[in-house]
Amino acid sequence: MSDLRFDGRVAVITGAGRGLGRDYALLLASLGAKVVVDDPGAAISGEDVDSGPAEEVVREIRAAGGEAVACTESVATAEGGRAIVQAALDNYG
Repeated sequence: MSDLRFDGRVAVITGAGRGLGRDYALLLASLGAKVVVDDPGAAISGEDVDSGPAEEVVREIRAAGGEAVACTESVATAEGGRAIVQAALDNYG
């Protein structure tokens, strides 16, 4: 599996501020993917938006030499999904 690379590809990872989503974001970035770290940072009830978790993962990826941007849109709506994809397009073409 060491030959598996994602150079030149963009990965959008939802829920990437914590847990398994975070781990997937870090893994794909370490394999060369440009990552959109999407996580609204909301409480389980869905209230509030906190960019902290997504920004922290972006900092980790960049510190390791990878490329990443944070996004706090929610996948709970079609508009949010479109905004996440637009963040990928705006940052990585």
